[in-house]
Amino acid sequence: MASKNNGLLAIMDTEELISKSSSANYDYVDALGKAILFFEGQRSGKLPKDQRIKWRGDSALSDGKPQNVNLVGGYYDAGDNVKFGWPMSFTVSLLSWAAVEYKSEISSVGDGNKDHQCWERPEDMDTPRTLYKVDANSPGTEAAAESAAALSAASIVFKKKDTKYSSKLLSQSKSLFDFADKYRGSYSGSCPFYCSYSGYHDELLWAASWLYRASRENKYLRFIIDNQGWSQAVTELSWDNKFVGAQTLLTQEFYGGKKDLAKFQSDAESFICALMPGSKSIQINTTP
Repeated sequence: MASKNNGLLAIMDTEELISKSSSANYDYVDALGKAILFFEGQRSGKLPKDQRIKWRGDSALSDGKPQNVNLVGGYYDAGDNVKFGWPMSFTVSLLSWAAVEYKSEISSVGDGNKDHQCWERPEDMDTPRTLYKVDANSPGTEAAAESAAALSAASIVFKKKDTKYSSKLLSQSKSLFDFADKYRGSYSGSCPFYCSYSGYHDELLWAASWLYRASRENKYLRFIIDNQGWSQAVTELSWDNKFVGAQTLLTQEFYGGKKDLAKFQSDAESFICALMPGSKSIQINTTP
């Protein structure tokens, strides 16, 4: 379906979706402009001066202190006050991806069970901020690899604006990827919330794809090619399954001349065909 000229991402072009929606009288421009406010409302830690959600205040300023590590900052999960590292890293990965395309070892902090028993503002919480981590003895490849993907993607965003910070992000990303690959173990069973269901192969490919794009180091491309058998044709992109994300990134490399990545291009097209209205292989239902 995709060609070298328009590529896979053209189908995902937000501007195209906006223009097609005008006849339905939906203001997608306004919706997209306000979407970022949700993330500002979820901020944890010391809030910046340009914070637009004025009813929010500083919160969780001692996260990690009992363990002598600074974990202040980040984003709360949803209506609760826990910072789940794995889905939070996925969020940062996608936000960074949006910034890249359109230019315009800690697992979680907080106890989900205790937090959900107490409905309160993060500014007022006094429940224990339990720390969960992954390490060599208790690995969580999905969480570590997703964090690597988030940092390497963010390093591209900051490359021209703050080279020192960008280099730091990329360096940390490489370390996280090495850890995730060396100590393989699924992030399931011991985690209280947001455990892995699809395994860690997608996160490793996703992280390696971002690391290759950020560093252009051939070892990451070789990792991807050597493990392309992991890639699957799927019908979703989610916090648990990132195959489509990796496939999309690698499809761009395929059209750039890396023909060894043909399987990823094929799997990415299968995803688009599963979603495209009018396709013979569509596998989803859409709202009117």
